[in-house]
Amino acid sequence: MPQPQTLAQQQPSMLARLMAGIAERHPHITAGPIDDAPSPDEPGHPEFHRRRRAEFALTRWRAAAPQRYQDATATHPAIHTWADAAARDITAAGFLVLTGPVGSGKTHQAYGALRRVAEAGPKRFEMIAATAPDLYGRLRPGGSMQGTEADLARLCRIPLLLLDDLGTEKLSEWTEEITYRLINARYNECLPLIVTTNYPVRAAGQGQPDLVTRLGDRLASRLAQTATVIHIDGPDLRRTNRSSA
Repeated sequence: MPQPQTLAQQQPSMLARLMAGIAERHPHITAGPIDDAPSPDEPGHPEFHRRRRAEFALTRWRAAAPQRYQDATATHPAIHTWADAAARDITAAGFLVLTGPVGSGKTHQAYGALRRVAEAGPKRFEMIAATAPDLYGRLRPGGSMQGTEADLARLCRIPLLLLDDLGTEKLSEWTEEITYRLINARYNECLPLIVTTNYPVRAAGQGQPDLVTRLGDRLASRLAQTATVIHIDGPDLRRTNRSSA
């Protein structure tokens, strides 16, 4: 005695009869593929999720950027290249060193670089930005070396770090040690570091101050090996803005 067909076994014949009926009643209609892929405005599309990541990253960027630099935008093509590389693969970007005279816009460009990274919607966006004197002031022991070590470890691990005005801090054995440990740790872990400084990496003439003199040959060699060095030149924008106000 033949066994009754299951629903799964009946499905192909039911579908065939349905398609035959449609073809008989509407011979001018031909079957074709159905495009049910999500649009860029729908969950499931890569662009949708990139935009969501960018919104989250920009929120973090605005929280870390001072009010004066909330509108910062990087304009230098080489900075764009660095930021795009950092957004794609944070371990492949290397260091970014912005040199130039006081008021030439180095800090503006640095915050603009971090903003461009955020706007790209990376999978992870965390940043810390501080001037060198403020950073050393934050790390200086206040009765607990354990707290200092924990803060330094976080600075060594944070995905994006901006060290503004490097070279304006008061030199001491302690600041030299902290600077070496911070830069060396990020160098070893291939984590990016943005540095702004009034000093050239290496002075053109003997006796002139430069980063090699302040940081020492070991750190200078690390900067030279992994850094994109960009000289930002121009008039003192702070004085120009005051005079035009």
